[in-house]
Amino acid sequence: MRTDPDTVAAKITVAHEHWPIRFEELMDRIADCFPRRETRMTCRNMIEAILTVQETANCWTLAESIGHRGPHVLQHFLSRARWNDDSVRDRVAAWAVGELGDTGVVLVVDETGDEKSSTDAVGASRQYSGSLGGVGLCQVAVHLSYATAAGHTLIDRRLFLPSGWAADEERRELAGVPEEVMFASKPQLAVDMLARLHAGGVTEAWVAADEVYGGRETRTAIRDLAYRYVVAVKTDHRVTVPAGTFTVTDLVKGLPVRSWQRLRTGSGTKGDRNYDWAVIDVLADDTPDGHPAGNSTLLVRRHRYTGTLSFYRCWSDAPHPLQELVGVVCRRWRIEEDFQAAKGLTGLDQGQVTGWTSWHRWSLMSMVAYALLAVTASLERGDTTQTGEVELVPVSCRELVKLLRGFALPRPRQDIDPEHALRWSLWRRRHQYRAATCHRRWNEATAASIT
Repeated sequence: MRTDPDTVAAKITVAHEHWPIRFEELMDRIADCFPRRETRMTCRNMIEAILTVQETANCWTLAESIGHRGPHVLQHFLSRARWNDDSVRDRVAAWAVGELGDTGVVLVVDETGDEKSSTDAVGASRQYSGSLGGVGLCQVAVHLSYATAAGHTLIDRRLFLPSGWAADEERRELAGVPEEVMFASKPQLAVDMLARLHAGGVTEAWVAADEVYGGRETRTAIRDLAYRYVVAVKTDHRVTVPAGTFTVTDLVKGLPVRSWQRLRTGSGTKGDRNYDWAVIDVLADDTPDGHPAGNSTLLVRRHRYTGTLSFYRCWSDAPHPLQELVGVVCRRWRIEEDFQAAKGLTGLDQGQVTGWTSWHRWSLMSMVAYALLAVTASLERGDTTQTGEVELVPVSCRELVKLLRGFALPRPRQDIDPEHALRWSLWRRRHQYRAATCHRRWNEATAASIT
């Protein structure tokens, strides 16, 4: 008897069947964070709409997809409605942690920027952003990703408020920045998220980050939480060994050839990616009071062909093999995958919100939608791996969204109700006309006052 591989593949591609169970489970977990049924239903509808719309996700497009007559319900939900977004964030994080498990946990911190056209958006200023490729007008937020052998997802975020914004009382009041919020550096925001997760029960994990978070104060705070770390450092970073204190660049010059070991760090379309690695024992410079010194090392990565070097400070309570340290470095890139998927699939950078509360609530709804995708995809990958009956690449979040739109998510209202689509077309054109008229009058008034 012959087995049709297409039939087998169809049977094991059941990610969309997991969706209703996971969705209802998470909605039940966060239900009492919403004191009113209306806000609870708006949350459900908004998460589904974020995954349904195929154009830019904002209050206009989401409201049209849900079936609202205007964006006012969603705008109220994001800016003024009474519900506990901090509690929603913590419960969603706990749910994701439970679903993804605790095997090989790596907590990854990194920041990403969202380009803006005006400084009216809270925290927007001319600042560096890697996602923009340089300095530009943008908002920057520090995110925390939870990565295990099963999968990974974003679980927390903090908006970076530049010092100019933090000191400007008028802009703070207009954007609704709480009085207790003061300037905090990106490493301080990262430590705050790690401390909150630690208090929530995740007490054993590696922390991975780039060189922005490689300062002594940050590493000391990570150790104070009893986390291990592998953190990138700059080429002029100084370390101490029994022979003295050297920059990491100078220290690696004395390594014998036998110290290097070639390891596979992943695979791409052109084959495996291999780098040369070396580990050097160094003296810890970040031991908190009352803590043991532990095992402090410098991990060095060398490109096979260009010879380019990258450096990582590592600490753990006991020695760990080179392969495990390299694995933590490789898993650090999971947060880049999270950024790409959350921006492309759940509108993380598309909210078009300007206030403090609305920014945090929009990013939270995006993260909830992405966490549902990531967890459901991880279940599908596990099912596919266990069957071994057909050759398939693991399901991606993007492929999962396509399945959900076809099988599980409600269809956009405008696709099934032509009158609804027409009403929204008229609403958009009327609103855009009024906005253009107001802008023109404002420009004429300001020009007249100048002359």
